Amino acid sequence: MRAAQVKAFGGPEVLTTVELPDPVPGPGEVLIEVAHADTIYVETQIRTGQARAWFPVEPPYVPGGGVSGTVTAVGAGVDAEWVGRRVTSFVDGSYAERVTAPVTAPTPVPDGLDLRTAAALVHDGVTAAGLLELTAVGPGDRVLILGASGGMGTLLIQLARARGARVVAAARGAGKSALVRDLGAHAVVDVSESDWVERAREALTADVAGAAEAADGDEAAADVVLDGVGGELGLAAFPLTATGGRFSAHGAPSGGFAAVDVAEAERRGVTLFGIGDVQFGEAEARRLTAQVLAEAAAGRLRPVIGAQFPLTEAAEAHAAIEGRELIGKVLLGM
Repeated sequence: MRAAQVKAFGGPEVLTTVELPDPVPGPGEVLIEVAHADTIYVETQIRTGQARAWFPVEPPYVPGGGVSGTVTAVGAGVDAEWVGRRVTSFVDGSYAERVTAPVTAPTPVPDGLDLRTAAALVHDGVTAAGLLELTAVGPGDRVLILGASGGMGTLLIQLARARGARVVAAARGAGKSALVRDLGAHAVVDVSESDWVERAREALTADVAGAAEAADGDEAAADVVLDGVGGELGLAAFPLTATGGRFSAHGAPSGGFAAVDVAEAERRGVTLFGIGDVQFGEAEARRLTAQVLAEAAAGRLRPVIGAQFPLTEAAEAHAAIEGRELIGKVLLGM
């Protein structure tokens, strides 16, 4: 079978197409014929070698952790009824035409939902749904989303609105701002503008009792800040978190998570969440996957797919992800 392999740590060019032996499902496993492989930003960081402290992989390796496809064979002890089922699954080494996974990993894709859309929900859908549960977003909450035009950010907008929250989306540039507005954000701020923090505060406090005082005084604006960017932008957003609010620093495409002052958070009663809080166990991941797939099948959740590359162009896909010009998800198609 064909696979995309990282031959050495480095730039996108280290991703090359190779021929590998077809995997064989062992006891308790299923074999999946991959239709689409999900991609996420952290895979580009692992490829460079920057994330070795958290992901101790060594080249050569096949990257990726999520697929959609069809079960074509099962190992010993697995019900043969799995064969022919369309599924999504977390796997090891998803940039390949065929993968194996424990039978406890796949989630059936609902009828009427295409595998391309399902693939876009493997990682980002699970994390987005779990994050909103974790931060207890509810009716009337004011939610600021950083990185709103990305694969997960676009889902967070829709899911937070469905929970009855007032959503302010932070994106970069006119095109991305237009998209997040179309997805349902109540207000949009452009982080490329120097006064974006002030604009975000004004947007968050609009239509709220005492809004003028909140906008001009020391009281911040957001009940929940969902920081999918990190770095200086995430740090600049932290003061917007209201006393007693919740701040999630789960993204680091800027090169690092927001270095929030823990003592300041404690003083203001702000609950902090990090990337470790959205690492779900197998059962929770399956539950959240089924939830977002059902929402998508019902037409209530629309993942944004910015581009799809063939497996043989995995290097170009990584370059596109790192270029940050695309909106939404990047997928690999087989």
